[in-house]
Amino acid sequence: MPQPLTTDRIVIVGAGLAALYAALELAPRPVLMISPETLGRGASSAWAQGGVAAAMAQSDSAAAHAADTRAAGAGTVDPEVAEMVTRMARDHILDLTALGAPFDRDAAGNYVMSREAAHSTARVVRVKGDQAGHQIMESLIERVRATPSIQVLEGTEALRLETTDNTVTGIWIRRTVPLSAPLQITAPAVLLAGGGSGGLFAHTTNPPRIRGQVIGLAARAGARIADAEFVQFHPTAVDCGEDPAPLATEALRGEGATLINSDGQRFMLDQHPDGELAPRDVVARGIFAETQAGRRPMLDTRSALGPQVLTRFPALAETCARAGIDPVADPIPVAVAAHYHMGGIETDLNGRASLSRLWVSGEAASTGLHGANRLASNGLLEALVYARRAAEDIAETLPAPGAAPSPQLRPIFAEGGQEMDPEAVQKLRQCMTAHVGMRRNQSGLKTALATLAELEALHGDDEAFLNMCATATLIAACALQRRESRGGHFRDDFPDADPAQAQRSHVTLAQAHEIRSQSVSDTEKAPS
Repeated sequence: MPQPLTTDRIVIVGAGLAALYAALELAPRPVLMISPETLGRGASSAWAQGGVAAAMAQSDSAAAHAADTRAAGAGTVDPEVAEMVTRMARDHILDLTALGAPFDRDAAGNYVMSREAAHSTARVVRVKGDQAGHQIMESLIERVRATPSIQVLEGTEALRLETTDNTVTGIWIRRTVPLSAPLQITAPAVLLAGGGSGGLFAHTTNPPRIRGQVIGLAARAGARIADAEFVQFHPTAVDCGEDPAPLATEALRGEGATLINSDGQRFMLDQHPDGELAPRDVVARGIFAETQAGRRPMLDTRSALGPQVLTRFPALAETCARAGIDPVADPIPVAVAAHYHMGGIETDLNGRASLSRLWVSGEAASTGLHGANRLASNGLLEALVYARRAAEDIAETLPAPGAAPSPQLRPIFAEGGQEMDPEAVQKLRQCMTAHVGMRRNQSGLKTALATLAELEALHGDDEAFLNMCATATLIAACALQRRESRGGHFRDDFPDADPAQAQRSHVTLAQAHEIRSQSVSDTEKAPS
């Protein structure tokens, strides 16, 4: 067994927008990034097609952006957080521009703004139509590669936190290919920026590795979790049989694309006065209902965009080409897919978790910005704002680094890694889609909790799988406790919102396990 390594570098888990931005913000303080794959691959940020929401137009304001954020969040947004994040949005767009992000501009040099669902005005800054995430990531990766204070351990992943008296003292990692035994690293602070939970569901738009592991490892260490039940399902994943499902960006609907079913009916006009630009949860339920009724839903770009869809939205054009779909001539089949987790590791305004020396930013965090339903393109914005705030807070909390350069770590991994059982992973994902997906009820949620308990009992020696099970259990347990429908959480047996429950949820994994145990016990005692 290799000896634990000790470093004075701040460990950042993840390689998406929040992780890269935080590493740059911390420079020249030494940083160690834990990246499961080569930088730029496998991160949800790089797949983000929408853009960054920010009040850049003279006719817009941060106050209006905050108001839209609160409205979309269905009564559970933290107003202080919404005010702070939207106020700082403009500065981050300017900073990304200075870092080389090639945002779309008009002939006068102004940012081209797009409108997305539930925004009261065009407020989303974009890159080449649907290339925002990829292009921003490329700009940041180039800067990270050129920054001497940042060491990137590619091909490594985090498994668990090391703690003493509710203080994080280090982290256990392993090599991903080929899998190795875990290796402990003692470090002065850890920033978790490792993505969300979409891959816990069988139908998702997230990269394959994004399966709730970072939230799970923090929860297993005792960190408090907030809003776990609120999962956002994207309405328009392209229904072409791919896993993960390719995304048809919301901006298409902002440009006038409509949703029709196999009978040619434009069905969203009967669901909400804003039609296709209603909040995401409303559109997702409308599409899901058409699917359940056997009337295949489709996105029709023909009148709104015509041949321009191929040049203005290259990611969609590539997806359609792979699937043999001609969006100029035919509507694009779409389906609902798990997309974004509003819940996660609870943080304060500076990105601090409930455990000392642990900070969180990006989708793994629950800051209170999104409430029950994230406003479109607020995800990348939140990642930027909290990456900077966490970096600043870490720098203020820790002693100044010494004058001598921090040596790079040269980890030696021992053999003995254990691959996850693919059948167990698939059973978990199918269980979550079937019982904890778009529409939920007590019976299904209890079935899910029982299945998760069985999977844990069978695979309790696999820490990576336990991290997945932990996050899945948190989602299902909190969904069982919230006996109402709100935002991304919809209960068939409690279809209305309850004003008394218009508040965030807070839970530890120990409490979620108690809910699960009680649920399983109640089910076993129930008469057959």
